[in-house]
Amino acid sequence: MNFNLHDLIVLAPEDFLLGATCAILFIDLFLKQSQRAVTHWLSIAALLGTLGLVLADHDPARLAFNGAYIHDTVAAVLKVFILGIVAMVFVFVRRYLAERKLFVGEFYTLTLFSTLGMLLLVSAGNLVMVYLGLELFALSSYALVAIHRDSGVASEAAMKYFVLGALASGLLLYGLSMIYGATGTLDLAQIRQVGGVGVNGLAQHPTLLAFGLVFVVVGVAFKFGAAPFHMWLPDVYEGSPTAVTIFIGSAPKLAAFGMAYRLLDSGLGSLAPHWSQMLAALAALSLIIGNLVAIAQTNIKRMLAYSTISHMGFLLLGLLNATPSGYAAAMFYAICYAFMTTAAFGVILLLSRAGFEAEMIDDFKGLNQRNPWYAFVMLLAMFSLAGVPPLWGFFAKLLVLKAAIDAGFLWLAMIAIGMAIVGCFYYLRVVKAMYFDAPADKSALVLPQDLPLRWLLSINGFALIALGVLWGPLIGWCYRAFGL
Repeated sequence: MNFNLHDLIVLAPEDFLLGATCAILFIDLFLKQSQRAVTHWLSIAALLGTLGLVLADHDPARLAFNGAYIHDTVAAVLKVFILGIVAMVFVFVRRYLAERKLFVGEFYTLTLFSTLGMLLLVSAGNLVMVYLGLELFALSSYALVAIHRDSGVASEAAMKYFVLGALASGLLLYGLSMIYGATGTLDLAQIRQVGGVGVNGLAQHPTLLAFGLVFVVVGVAFKFGAAPFHMWLPDVYEGSPTAVTIFIGSAPKLAAFGMAYRLLDSGLGSLAPHWSQMLAALAALSLIIGNLVAIAQTNIKRMLAYSTISHMGFLLLGLLNATPSGYAAAMFYAICYAFMTTAAFGVILLLSRAGFEAEMIDDFKGLNQRNPWYAFVMLLAMFSLAGVPPLWGFFAKLLVLKAAIDAGFLWLAMIAIGMAIVGCFYYLRVVKAMYFDAPADKSALVLPQDLPLRWLLSINGFALIALGVLWGPLIGWCYRAFGL
């Protein structure tokens, strides 16, 4: 592989984020605990600087490192929202971390390295880059889950996440090695050329390529948290500090979509009739298991974990369409989901305080009487997750349902509609607790003096309304990313 300056220029956002993260790691060594805010603001500045470099690059699709790295509009859109959401997460979690003595440089550097892995993942042009980006993200995430060293629950969640994540990574790597063995190349574009039915690559090794496809789909399903490969998700959401849960539950879903698109379309697009059937089965299981099990939950973080499983089922409806319009709908849904879950966990962070975790649905009883505005923000998040019009989540669901019907999966769309109705029940439980149940403490809610958190959370809630009414420009951007 030739190495030249052009490659580094194409990777300018990743280069900048890597350099900034290493600099922050070094600077943090010399800071006292009272100066930890410097790390916080430098980390946000690093993300915004990287975001600026992504937005400043108006060139058409470019390759680096002989096609191992792809800079195109799909990658640019995903990177914009990944970086923006992680920056929002940093604003949301500052007070939470400080009150629990977790306001340390390790949280920020691990999150930045994880974000770097996500950026590489959505720009992957060959199998090695896919695995490199995935492992950089995953290894940092394992450490983040265990960052609260004194918590046995967090340590247990991290161990489960690590063991199951390592298993999934092994299965994915095994599948990638089979695909390499069947096609003789690591480049995704070349794999697509030689991997189709009737082409010599598949004619010579049909069984090997078929097994490779199965293992790749399993690995992708695990990273999405799709059933039946969702075992890690509820325990990790519940056991992690909420500051980590809000990160794991938002931006990585965009990266998972990017990984799925690169592998399944850019690499294995000629096998779409085969993998779309697998995704249909995964979507059906995710929709049914996620919504039905969520009904029984009393812990709101665990409920949102099962909600995530069902939402990944909806996202798969767009992917299995295997056309640019389907991919655009899935991308739109992934962006919408990231904002909805950030708003929901943002309210949980706002209500949590030193010595108290707002993790049970009962903790939200009477919130409307104690603070009507943030009860309304949580209502917007719950209604948008449920798909109530005219909120953003409704139109996101509408687009992926249309994609599934256009692909001939009417039966799956009917299951999705039925499960969306079932899902309204557990979202309404939270709304009912906030608006119709008496609060345990009738005194006015004392809000933290963290104005950036309060303002940004309010803007996030408003976005769920605004992008429900004015969703045209965003879906248009998604369509243009896929050449429509």
